[in-house]
Amino acid sequence: MANRNGVQRRNGKSIGKQHAFGDLVYDWNQVDSVAAVAPKPLQLFDETLRDGLQSPSVTDPPLEKKLELLDLMDELGIGHADVGLPGAGARQRSDVLAIARHLKKHRRTLRPAVACRTVVSDIAPAAELQQRAGMPIEVYAFIGSSPIRQLAEGWDVEHLLSTSEAAVRFCVQEKLPVVFVTEDTTRSHPATLDRLFRHAVELGADALCVCDTVGWATPDGVDQLLRWTRSLLRGMSAERVRVEFHGHNDRGLALANTLQAIRSGADRVHGCALGIGERVGNTPMDLLLLNLKLLGQYERDLTQLVRYVRTASAACGVPIPRNYPLSGEDAFRTATGVHASAIIKAEALGDRWLADSVYSGVPASWFGKEQVIEIGPMSGLSNVSYWLKKRGFPADEQLARALLERAKAGNRTLSEAEVLELLRAETARLPARARAGA
Repeated sequence: MANRNGVQRRNGKSIGKQHAFGDLVYDWNQVDSVAAVAPKPLQLFDETLRDGLQSPSVTDPPLEKKLELLDLMDELGIGHADVGLPGAGARQRSDVLAIARHLKKHRRTLRPAVACRTVVSDIAPAAELQQRAGMPIEVYAFIGSSPIRQLAEGWDVEHLLSTSEAAVRFCVQEKLPVVFVTEDTTRSHPATLDRLFRHAVELGADALCVCDTVGWATPDGVDQLLRWTRSLLRGMSAERVRVEFHGHNDRGLALANTLQAIRSGADRVHGCALGIGERVGNTPMDLLLLNLKLLGQYERDLTQLVRYVRTASAACGVPIPRNYPLSGEDAFRTATGVHASAIIKAEALGDRWLADSVYSGVPASWFGKEQVIEIGPMSGLSNVSYWLKKRGFPADEQLARALLERAKAGNRTLSEAEVLELLRAETARLPARARAGA
């Protein structure tokens, strides 16, 4: 598969200037790898503006910020997005309508969806909004299916069936595309799921969404659940029904679980920018895209992926951790001498891919970023010389050694302002030749 610059990165194909991927990287990820078995092309469903906003620590952004984020989703190739809960109040309904009209007016390929309880009074506003917007609005009708949830709510399976039937029938009657969602699927008994899924499919549900609502599952559990669901649909001759996976991160496994869901046959998978959402959040959509790109399963240009994360961060008031993959400040930043030396040598060969990959599993340039070399107590002379050259200062070894000595006396990586201050101080102490050059 070629990246956006035409650089091949699969075994036996050329990469960089003169290399073959298999010559430089033995990819254990591909040894006996099982390809995704989904019968349809993979679809992505962005939950940032619904489940993401259910985080107790986020700000619900104004409409213009939501539209900006949706436009970025569309640019990245994310095909579907949950844009709110119309049953939650007037503001939610107003935003959903404005979003649908915006997507239609600007001819976005992104398609809107909403979340509703399996209660007709929740879904009725979605039917009205679909009529007013003049475009389909998909309904995700959800109900808890696990024994623990049934006990807490005072429900039995007959209640689940009757409530679900009323909701799905209403959607079909109103020509609303409907996804039947079982909350807490990963802790639900297969006998219950069998009855609920069969009933929803027979009533005309377009898709089934299995949820790891409380982040209970491991990849093995996700694999078992997805294969069981696929087998059920095959037995019903209902392979047309889409299977979706929605994951949470309580065990820190949301991304791994979602990648496993794809391998196990999910047609559509869910995520949120920065992984925001209930409690500790959802599958990070940005990291899912990053991994799909590296696995050769996503062809779209992702140079705007960091912008998507930063836009969501600013709009929702969620800081990006410094060490967050790809979008964090430290993602491609090093002050370590050994690392910096290898990157600098690769750059000297004129090989961008090599410089991006020698000390990084993620090629920065694929995502609109670059390697950053800084100066600190773990640095070598190459760090300082590179830093000076990058900023247009003369490559004076005496000055570089003096700066390195000062850096090694410290206890952290120096900021640019601090290095410039040291540079001024050291230049003043050096002979006139160095002073004039700096």
